[in-house]
Amino acid sequence: MIQVTNLSCGIASSPILKGIAASIPAGRVTALIGPNGAGKSTLLKLIAQQLTANSGSITLDGVEVSEIGARKLAQKMAVVAQHLTVASRVRVQDLIGFGRWPHSQGRLTAEDRAAIDDAIARFGLSALRQRFLDELSGGQRQRAFIAMAFAQDTDWLLLDEPLNNLDLHHARNLMSRLRSLAEDRGKSIVIVVHDLNYAISWSDHVVALKDGQVAFQGPVAETATAANLTDLYETPVAITQSDGRPFAQYHR
Repeated sequence: MIQVTNLSCGIASSPILKGIAASIPAGRVTALIGPNGAGKSTLLKLIAQQLTANSGSITLDGVEVSEIGARKLAQKMAVVAQHLTVASRVRVQDLIGFGRWPHSQGRLTAEDRAAIDDAIARFGLSALRQRFLDELSGGQRQRAFIAMAFAQDTDWLLLDEPLNNLDLHHARNLMSRLRSLAEDRGKSIVIVVHDLNYAISWSDHVVALKDGQVAFQGPVAETATAANLTDLYETPVAITQSDGRPFAQYHR
């Protein structure tokens, strides 16, 4: 479990998160939702130790995340940022190979190569494995970075708006794959997502942020109600069911 306690963070004199308290369960898909500027990406970066909080604490299985060494943390937690760039021209298979660095330190073993091949196959990148990243579409590049994180083979996978640039087919496949990773392999997924229906239909748990604070949190079935979502987004939201899953209507 990831436990966030009294967490605050800001830039200069502008607060972003204020006294956040949240519990993120292991072995589940947790969606961080909320309007633009609510602090979702900031919270994810703080958990991943990509930012430093002004106050408060974040623990992973009872251990302060800030006290876990960088290599050890990389063996426990893989992160895909919202803005994906690399400094040099890299082929897809080499990028995915970077995900094995915490395990092999660049000396790839047969196990590492098998993990790379598995990630390439799972994310439909076989035809692209020798292509350079700058030759790919935005969606193809997004899938390559997610495959790199998958190849890292960590207990926790943190994804910041991974559906950006993905078409309907690949977005649905990604959410289905994340669901399977949690259910079949016990992986713990934390995902920042703007598409409300992907969030409530595929996730087990939500943490909803608004104005830098937790608006509500908990199991989707209990907390992602029409009233809560209407208040969160300040727009009318109705919840129906589609194939046994909650579906949000907000276009009327």
